Amino acid sequence: MVEKKYGAENIKVLEGLEGVRKRPAMYVGGTDKQGLHHLVYELLDNSIDEALAGYCDTINVIIHKDGSCSVEDNGRGIPVEIHPIYKVPAVEVALTKLHAGGKFDKDSYKVSGGLHGVGVSCVNALSEKMDVRIKREGKIYEQEYSRGIPVTKLKVIGKCPEKETGTFVKFFPDPQIFSSLEFDNKLLQGRLREVAFLNAGLKIILEDEIKDKKEEFHAEGGIVDFIKWVNKSKEVLHSKPIYFKKEVDNTSIEIGIQYNTGYQENIFGFVNTINTVEGGTHVSGLKTALTRVINDYIKKKNLLKNGDTLMGDDVREGLTAIISLKIPEPQFEGQTKSKLGNSEVKGYVDSAVTLFLSEFFEENPSVAKLIIQKALESAKARLAAKKAKDLVRRKNVFSLGGLPGKLADCSSKKSDDSELYLVEGESAGGSAKNARNKENQAILSLKGKILNVEKANPARALSSEEITNMITAIGTGVGESFDITKLRYKRIIIMTDADVDGEHIKTLLLTFFFRFMPQLIENGHIYVAMPPLFRIRKKKDYYVYSEEELKKETAGVDNPNVTRFKGLGEMDLEQLWETTMNPKSRKIKKIYIEDAVEADQVFSMLMGDDVQGRKDFIAENAHEAALDI
Repeated sequence: MVEKKYGAENIKVLEGLEGVRKRPAMYVGGTDKQGLHHLVYELLDNSIDEALAGYCDTINVIIHKDGSCSVEDNGRGIPVEIHPIYKVPAVEVALTKLHAGGKFDKDSYKVSGGLHGVGVSCVNALSEKMDVRIKREGKIYEQEYSRGIPVTKLKVIGKCPEKETGTFVKFFPDPQIFSSLEFDNKLLQGRLREVAFLNAGLKIILEDEIKDKKEEFHAEGGIVDFIKWVNKSKEVLHSKPIYFKKEVDNTSIEIGIQYNTGYQENIFGFVNTINTVEGGTHVSGLKTALTRVINDYIKKKNLLKNGDTLMGDDVREGLTAIISLKIPEPQFEGQTKSKLGNSEVKGYVDSAVTLFLSEFFEENPSVAKLIIQKALESAKARLAAKKAKDLVRRKNVFSLGGLPGKLADCSSKKSDDSELYLVEGESAGGSAKNARNKENQAILSLKGKILNVEKANPARALSSEEITNMITAIGTGVGESFDITKLRYKRIIIMTDADVDGEHIKTLLLTFFFRFMPQLIENGHIYVAMPPLFRIRKKKDYYVYSEEELKKETAGVDNPNVTRFKGLGEMDLEQLWETTMNPKSRKIKKIYIEDAVEADQVFSMLMGDDVQGRKDFIAENAHEAALDI
């Protein structure tokens, strides 16, 4: 490969840096925890682009004790010579102009995740302080910025070997912008692990100076290792993942497939290492091809009578698939790049998967037989589940108002102001009904622990009375019939006792929502109530929510008057209202999915059959739990 010069003339400018500080959510998705970490991902994307271009093999990400985060790579280093048009160093152009960077120059990057050219300049604009250091041509350059404006001029601060190149960016998120300033080690782990899996051979090191932890992510097996990691808590149908890679019209398609004995479908799509959580044309192409190939095989082998065919849901039950595309000019929907829109990609993926899988099934009949058998069994379960859904619908029609009898509904019919509390047990449910605001708070009492949907097929889950009551009360339906516009409550709040049983019930409910109604989590409708653990009686009552908070509040006080609440039913109605249900004084936690891949792996391990994995997880995370045992 003849290396083309990457210099100042390659930095193309579309527009100046404007409006980022006024409307940060437009560029990084929000000013909360997610938006904060998006800054790290933008810098990471730039380093990954250097890896995709073949110039970088190591990336270091550090959470510093001083509240900053840094990303360093050993790529080519951002150009430092004077830009021919703007008459300032090219790095300053890249960091201060909104649509500026090498991504707009096809000779610099054939494939890029950070294609908008707004990443590093957005990070600069939303940082109280940012330092950039560049190694190029035997010199080390440095420049400081504050809120998007250069504080110093680019200067040489030292020398380095000629072959040593790279970029180091350290930033302090701006407290004027972000509500959360603490970087989450686990959240970063998930993204860095994905990146390492998707770029076989790339080494990524995450160091957390605050927790004194260091972890390296490196996967020589790439996507095959990724599939095995996702399925490590599951019982697989075939030990070796199905894998292939194909180039079509400058587009690289890489796919890994492995079926497990479970009931969940998991397809994770990536484009230029960006996790397209909302899917897109690449995922559609894979689904279409998979359904066609399996139906063609069944027809050829005459495995179904009367010319019947399987549906997409049938062939994807128990499927774990990863599709990774490397494409020159991806068309994402929005700056946060959650969905791919390139129309031609669907055809590329469809034809590539159809050709490969058809040949694979012919050459590996034993694996094909296991997959086909799983799909046929799924079809039977689908018909049983359909009967269960129909039964739920008929029950709704003939019951009073179409709602379950255990639901104490609110009087308001406006979903944008109403709440549904899911409460364990008749006692706590009765207390909640009497303590609530009847105008906009509904109560659904649940009879103990609901079915563990991780271990049950959909037909059994949808036949469970407690689950059908929840589905009916919420109103959206599940699966292919899910309709967010029919949601009857803006907030669905899980309210359980602060003990081991309560935590288990909470986990069972979250598992149900993650598997059957993930859209409710994704759209921010699922919450967990946080009843206090203790009441401290002084001149007036104080409520605290953890052992640590109790120690802090009672420090230096001899024999403090402390009451421990073990159950919701132990509180009187006024206490329950003020501490747990009054919007002006309560604490509730919004549930969101930080990483779909990690979430699937954790739910499978916690609620499935992987006993050893569960023990290891508990041992590793026990210090973060607050359970009364």
